[in-house]
Amino acid sequence: MMFNPIDMDNWNRKPYFEHYVNHVRCSYSITADVDITELRAELKRLGVKLYPAFIHMITTVVNRHGEFRTCYDSQGRLGIWSQMSPSFTILNEETKTFSSIWTPFSEDFRTFYECYLQETETYKNAKQLFPASNEPPNTFPISGIPWVSFTGFNLNIYTGGTYLLPIFTIGKYRWQGEQLLLPVAAQFHHAVCDGYHAGVFFQELQQLAAGCNSWLFSK
Repeated sequence: MMFNPIDMDNWNRKPYFEHYVNHVRCSYSITADVDITELRAELKRLGVKLYPAFIHMITTVVNRHGEFRTCYDSQGRLGIWSQMSPSFTILNEETKTFSSIWTPFSEDFRTFYECYLQETETYKNAKQLFPASNEPPNTFPISGIPWVSFTGFNLNIYTGGTYLLPIFTIGKYRWQGEQLLLPVAAQFHHAVCDGYHAGVFFQELQQLAAGCNSWLFSK
């Protein structure tokens, strides 16, 4: 995938970026519930796992908006990846430790799901944090905490405030009346993402959940 360097002098976000990098360096976290009532019912009908479906949904939204794909490359250049793939955690059931693996993204869910199943089967017993040595630079992190239905979640990243990509954490779903709600926490860097962009993310994630029949494969 292409990394497109940003022309800072012609970037309309330049004053915001400089302020939140040079003067008030900060990231922020938002946790919101996503209604997965229809999504969960359809996944159960199809025999499809929720975690990879949600990873695909998050990645779909990330790839729609350059704000979520803005970062520094290995040469220290600021730019935007043309497309990103998800890096996600899986649990070793024996040791109760996790590994971070990745799956190349495809807009076609069937293709992505098959790759996910292959990768998780390959590394399900891994005892390393990063068992796959071929992870490309255009990935972003997703993790799951399916044991806790949290209402808030915050990460503290000590990289001098230079890590610009979003980080997503999925919790345990719960029933609230007739709605099945899944908590999703997202951490953004204010230099590249404002509250508006966070709102767009959660809004489009909800739309994908409600319109799951349009992108999930059917038997």
